[in-house]
Amino acid sequence: MDDAGCVTAAIAAGVSSAVALFRSLGDETRLRIVARLAAGEARVVDLTGELGLAQSTVSKHLACLRGCGLVDYRAEGRQSFYALTRPELMDLLRAAEGVLAATGVAAALGPASGTGPRAAVA
Repeated sequence: MDDAGCVTAAIAAGVSSAVALFRSLGDETRLRIVARLAAGEARVVDLTGELGLAQSTVSKHLACLRGCGLVDYRAEGRQSFYALTRPELMDLLRAAEGVLAATGVAAALGPASGTGPRAAVA
């Protein structure tokens, strides 16, 4: 695992896929990016503006999510549009919210129905 907590391809070969998945989601910034992409595809510039993050930070976390197969992009001219590859990931995040709620912890890990992106744990 690198310093960002992202499982690299070389190390992922020796790590179970379940561990790799949860490590990739074990970062607040990546959860925020996933929550935003659940609402629709976005460019890096869109994510930096909407999430208030530096371009380098967004790019680094998108690379991690791409490496785990959770996010991919399509090129349109000189622009790249990122999107979730596995929409069922949002089912996992909703289930995690339920588990956290059952333990007395309020959490919002994905977009609420009809609202903007969210990814916060109280």
